[in-house]
Amino acid sequence: MQITNSTVLVLGGFGLVGHAICRQLMEHSPKTILVTSLKQTEAEQAVKKLQNEFSNVSPDTFQSWWGDIFTRTDWKDTPKNELLENDNTRSEVVADIFNELNEERLQQSSLYTLLSTFRPNLVIDCINTATAIAYQDIYSTTATVQNEIRLDKLSIENVERMLSSDYVPQLIRHIQILYRGLIDVSSTMYLKIGTSGTGGMGLNIPFTHSEEKPSRVLLAKASVAGAQSLLLFLMARTPNGPLVKEIKPSAAIAWKEIGYKPIKRKGKNIELVDMKIPRDLSKTFNISDLEGIEATGSLFESVFIDTGENGVFSRAEFETISSLGLMEIVTPEEIAQYAISEVLGGNTGYEIIQSLDASVLGPSYRGGILRNKALTNLRALEKEKNTNSIAFEMLGPPRLSKLLYEGFLLRSAFGSFDKVLNETSENISHKLETFINKNSIIRKEMISIGLVILLPNGKSYFRGKEVIIPLQKTEKEFSLTPELIEKWCYDGWIDLRKENFDNWKKRLLEIKQQVAENIPDESGSYYQYDRAYWDDFETIDEGKIVAWIFESEDKGFRIKR
Repeated sequence: MQITNSTVLVLGGFGLVGHAICRQLMEHSPKTILVTSLKQTEAEQAVKKLQNEFSNVSPDTFQSWWGDIFTRTDWKDTPKNELLENDNTRSEVVADIFNELNEERLQQSSLYTLLSTFRPNLVIDCINTATAIAYQDIYSTTATVQNEIRLDKLSIENVERMLSSDYVPQLIRHIQILYRGLIDVSSTMYLKIGTSGTGGMGLNIPFTHSEEKPSRVLLAKASVAGAQSLLLFLMARTPNGPLVKEIKPSAAIAWKEIGYKPIKRKGKNIELVDMKIPRDLSKTFNISDLEGIEATGSLFESVFIDTGENGVFSRAEFETISSLGLMEIVTPEEIAQYAISEVLGGNTGYEIIQSLDASVLGPSYRGGILRNKALTNLRALEKEKNTNSIAFEMLGPPRLSKLLYEGFLLRSAFGSFDKVLNETSENISHKLETFINKNSIIRKEMISIGLVILLPNGKSYFRGKEVIIPLQKTEKEFSLTPELIEKWCYDGWIDLRKENFDNWKKRLLEIKQQVAENIPDESGSYYQYDRAYWDDFETIDEGKIVAWIFESEDKGFRIKR
């Protein structure tokens, strides 16, 4: 894509890689670079530094935004732990992660608000998403809940804290919101700077977060990083979306600054203490016993190297982790160079979505040939057993089963495209109601797999012991509204009302028109859905038609093989 005169959003622009990318972007004259960070001071400091460095351009070229992109706009400046300490906000945090992503929840999202406000052409995401999610440590919250269960003192607060730290639902919600935001603002490209989670090392990594080697928390980080890459891989395969790429550095990224100052750990200065008289090692060791430990009133100051998101290290620590054969290092400028090259359409060899595309095993020629054999055998067995194999509702969604059975009903009652098109929708509706009343086997099959059959009057229905739509995970009773009925009929109810067959007739007519628009004597490979494919419209094949609906109406087609 073209960077010149575009609006670029750099998520995590205060960080080591983010700042290097902002610098690299300026070589291509963007209109605006929006620099974000978790804290206001960081975002404003990053913008100030860029304004000083690029004083030849308008100061308005650089803009700042700060806050947590993984939460609501109203909460973006509130630490998550504060939200979890309040009963009301804690419950809402859990709901935001696990409940359906409706329009209200989407509009509340700080990430969605950020995207919809600035409408960037290009988004470069330098946030270490894997760390942000995985270091909430579900292991410790689960241990707390397990202990309370054993003591029969289970608290809602700790259960909700455990739920709020569950990694995969958080990542899924983040990707859902990101995708919707990018689509709604028509962003051209999204580039992720990812992580391997272990600095490129394997399970033998000697740098750990606990007594375990490797630690569960570290592996959780790697797992989230991998899961995010696969979700981005799927986003890249989604039609009409932005270009999606990821560069995944697998080494220690260094460095941002070398200096001398008080050393902080977890945001706090390390205070120097002393113990002048040694204590005897008794039968117990009490961590809380501070006897003999004296405060010195001084802070731990030393020479340091700041490696950005990876932390501040001493000279000796840095020397160790960056040694040949351990993490080694890659510089942020190299990452920035490769990132911008990929944005401009270059092929660096370090973009992993393309690598996944090139190495995944897709549909095969043999599979296509044998599919025809399988369908021939299935149809022969249907005829032999005098049955119809339509839907079992195991694959999902229920919309698939609903459409297949509606197509089957049209085939059973009318047979061809033209016989349906030449009939009024009202007569189709009543004829299919008669068919269902007479054919108890078909009726039993439909309602036994969880489908509801709404009759032509829109007030009566057939159902079985279980229903798939509506979902019964929370509510058992629903106040019926016309809007709710329409939603259920779209999602999975067999709809025998006249209006539904108006829609079916439009589908059949559109298919015929598509074929008619093809050049009559065209015999090349361009057209895959010709008259022969549709059996010259003499047969309604519910499988073929529903596949067409999923591709044409629901935009569910694949774009890569």
